[in-house]
Amino acid sequence: MKNNIKVLRAQHNMTQDQLAEKLSVSRQTIISLEKEKYNPSIILAFKLAEIFNCKIEDIFIYEGGILNE
Repeated sequence: MKNNIKVLRAQHNMTQDQLAEKLSVSRQTIISLEKEKYNPSIILAFKLAEIFNCKIEDIFIYEGGILNE
């Protein structure tokens, strides 16, 4: 899933390590999120939205349809 984590992190002058610490995850998790190789749990998505003071939809871009066949 596409996301704006790297952009938002830069706007908040935050390193990957700092963001990882705030979320209680590893830096590797942040790297995977930014490279769009990992979709976060809903709880992690809400935590990201809280840290960046925005909505989940401002962070993650859903590109699929309801009925993907």
